[in-house]
Order: sequence, then structure tokens, then C-alpha cells
Amino acid sequence: MLLRKLNQLFSFLRLLKLLIIFSLVLQTIIISYNYFSGYYNIPDFANFIRRLLYGSFFTVIAGFLIAYPNLFIIHFLNSSFSWNKHVVKRISVQLLCTILFAVIVSTIITLLVNWIDAYDQKLHSVLITNALIFSVVNIILMTILEALIFFNDSKESKIKAENLEKELSQIKFEVLKNQINPHFMFNSLNVLSGLIENDVAKAQQFIDEFSMIYRYVLETIEKPVVSLNEELGFVRSYIFLQQIRYGEDLLMEVNIPAHLLNLYLPPLSLQIVLENAIKHNVISTSKPLKIEIFHDQSWLSVRNNIQAKISSAYSSGLGQKNMIKRYSMISDKIPEFIVEATHYLVKLPLLENE
Repeated sequence: MLLRKLNQLFSFLRLLKLLIIFSLVLQTIIISYNYFSGYYNIPDFANFIRRLLYGSFFTVIAGFLIAYPNLFIIHFLNSSFSWNKHVVKRISVQLLCTILFAVIVSTIITLLVNWIDAYDQKLHSVLITNALIFSVVNIILMTILEALIFFNDSKESKIKAENLEKELSQIKFEVLKNQINPHFMFNSLNVLSGLIENDVAKAQQFIDEFSMIYRYVLETIEKPVVSLNEELGFVRSYIFLQQIRYGEDLLMEVNIPAHLLNLYLPPLSLQIVLENAIKHNVISTSKPLKIEIFHDQSWLSVRNNIQAKISSAYSSGLGQKNMIKRYSMISDKIPEFIVEATHYLVKLPLLENE
């Protein structure tokens, strides 16, 4: 599990390539410096290549021994001391751990190399020198890892943001298309036509509520969330239009305490739930449809009795899928859809922050 998380930060092949390049460059610098400073003699180019490959091999091994602890440190500090909140603590702890691991690994590698082929210089002098070199090198390596991880995360975040923007645009289009549904428009206009002939006052109220619905859709379609109070106001207008058509056969009961009205949810979420309940169930005098809207802690629950239409229209589930996607973009909570023995229950998370 831990290795998988570290690989998510930096894959094995990517780390191997980095360490090989890093080791070759580092050993070239060290060998050249030691030669020109007179620390040891390099008689020919073949000897240089041998030292380079020999040193790079052990440097790559040492690099892995250091790099994975480095990645573990980065993973731990990302969750405990983030750069945004604990900069001083992050730098202090990370620098201390970086040097400590470097000293431990350099000591192990130095003793191993000395056992294979004893150094000409005094061992304690080599241990101190290598500890200093490894510490500096590990600080550089840690800096490179942090920089590459930051760059990779930024790149992935940008790609993710672009994909989410495209997906959100598609979702908005689907939601808007559903609201300007020809069937809903046709039924509403038919109802209005009948009201104009029989009840002018109610026809005027119908027009007001009808215009309020589409004004709300146009005003909120670009918003990620709206208050529950706003959504309930819209839903009352929507149910009013439906009750003109179905009369007392369609019942809605709302029981929401005042302190929850300032919580948030994606716009039109509640309306989609009500529309599905009306669309897929029989509504008649003998079988009235009752929709209850109530709260369950931080959830908004919508429940209706099940009396499915025999020739119910095919449901693609697109409304539910879009609702889940919209929630996933702004919260770690997603709606729940529960089929009970006699009722259908939808639970919508209520969000605290706008």
C-alpha cells in the first residue's frame, strides 16, 4: 500500500532514469574535481570510464536507498505539514530528515565499498567526506523531487480542471435541455389555455409561476450551488404548475427546520428528483402521489410512494448521473438513491460552504 502511494508520487522507471542521469553527472563532477585537485591520479580515459561506471553504479543504489525515504518524507509532510500552512516546520523537518538519511546511507555505502576494495585514504576521513557529500547531494535530490512532483501535480491539476470544465459544460447543457423540455412546455401551455377560458386569475398566477421557473433556471444554471431556501422557492413554483394539472392527486409535504435553509446544494437537484417521481408513477384520485421533503441530519431526503406506471417511459438514468457528477465536482459526498418496499427515497447532501 505504501509503495503504491510512493509510486503515485514518482514512478519507478521515472525515478530510475532520474537517478542514472543524476549519478553520471555527479560522478563526473566528483572524479574531475578529485583529479584536478590532486586527490587521486587518473592515468588514462579507460580508468576514468571505469571509475565513472563503478561510482555511478553505487550512486544509483545509494540513490534508491535515499530516494524512497525522500518520497516517504514528502508523502508524510504533505499530509502533516503542508506548504500552504506550515512552511517553517516543513523546511526544518524535511532538512533534518534529508541530512539524517544521507549520513546513514553514506556510511553504509562507504563501509561496503571499503570492504570490497579498501580506500587508500584513512577510513574515518572518507566517512566524513562522503557524509558531507551525500548530505549536499541528498538536499539537491530532495529539491529536484519536490520540484518535479510539484510540476507534475500542477500539470495534472490543469488537465483535470480542463476536463472538469468540459464535463461541467456538458452537464449544464443537459440540465438546461431537460428544463426546456418540449413535453413540459406543451403540457403547461395546454393547461394555461384551459385556465384562460375558465379562471383568468389562476391563469395569471400560472403565468407568473411559469416565468419564475425559467427565470430561476437561467439565473442559476451557471452557479455551482444555491441555498436550500432558493431551491425550495423554485420547487414550490414547479409543484404549483403540476398541481394545476393533477389537482389534489399530487401532494407535497415539506418539513425543513429554518436553520437548514442557508445550506447549499447544486441548483435544480431537487426539481430533478420531483420530476422523476411524477414521470414514473401513476397519479390519480384512487392513487394519489405523495412527495415528502424532510431532513436527516445534514441530508435532504425526498420520499415518494411507489406506484409505477405499467407503460412507464424508458429511463436512461441521465438525471441521476448528472446529479452525481455535479456533486462530485464540489464535494466528497454524493446523492443516494434507495428503493424501499413501498417507497422510493433520494438523499441529497446539504453543503455548508458556498
